[in-house]
Amino acid sequence: MKPTLVILAAGIGSRYGGLKQLDPIGPGGEVVMDYSVYDALQAGFGRIVPVIRPDLEKDFREMLGRRLENQAEVVYAFQTLDDVPAGFSVPPERKKPWGTAHAVFAARRQVQTPFAVINADDFYGRHAFMELAAYLQSAPTDSTDYCMVGFELAKTLSEYGTVSRGVCTVNPDGWLEQVTEFTRLGFDPAGRIVHTDETGETPFEGHETVSMNTWGFFPGFFQSLEKSFAQFLEENGRVERSEFYIPSVVDPLIRSGAARVRVLHTPDPWFGVTYHEDKPWVMQAVRSLIDAGIYPEHLWSESR
Repeated sequence: MKPTLVILAAGIGSRYGGLKQLDPIGPGGEVVMDYSVYDALQAGFGRIVPVIRPDLEKDFREMLGRRLENQAEVVYAFQTLDDVPAGFSVPPERKKPWGTAHAVFAARRQVQTPFAVINADDFYGRHAFMELAAYLQSAPTDSTDYCMVGFELAKTLSEYGTVSRGVCTVNPDGWLEQVTEFTRLGFDPAGRIVHTDETGETPFEGHETVSMNTWGFFPGFFQSLEKSFAQFLEENGRVERSEFYIPSVVDPLIRSGAARVRVLHTPDPWFGVTYHEDKPWVMQAVRSLIDAGIYPEHLWSESR
């Protein structure tokens, strides 16, 4: 059974200044998501489920559906503000969806197999998808031993501003113990890595393992996700800017013993386009991989 790839692509891109999900970075007009799908298919994934906003459907179908329809089954899921568990309603002051875990929740009807979750605008490298596919295909579909691919903090930052990262605590046996979300991580003027908030600065060494929303789950996860979403709405549903993150679902499962998460590792570089100023660097990194023979010059015209 081939696993499914769920791609979180509904973000607004406020720090980037536009829809970075659809901004070309490859020589043939490829976006970051093209390379992720290409790597995922090479690794053995089957169905592709982009999670998008309904107002982006036409753009996504024109830019990606046309390229991918001969490569894999592509089924869209739509993240909408009013998609909440039964018994809940949306406060009138709320204007945006609820975050990454809500985006995964939106894909529940399109996923029937083990599945991976990634961000649309992050370039993970082929090894990450090989690790995910191998893990998801090696366990029974009712398993609660999930997985994530960890990256080194220092290699996931931007020179142009702060970023949000889930910093992981991993036990000696390679299982995730906790993910702590830091929303303002970056370099200070002296080049140190710090998190800054109203309480001050927290320094980091740079070798810490972070989550880049590169997760592997089994279908039963959706039941836990719905329960966690209901609890989140009970506690935070009327907080206008509250965010329902994937780690906020995973952490309680780990603490209660209801699930475990194996931390996988990859030697491949991570590239990201958090800010528009990151784009030239990402384009050059992709060019280097093409020159090294990792990817063809024109991705889809030379595949399959």
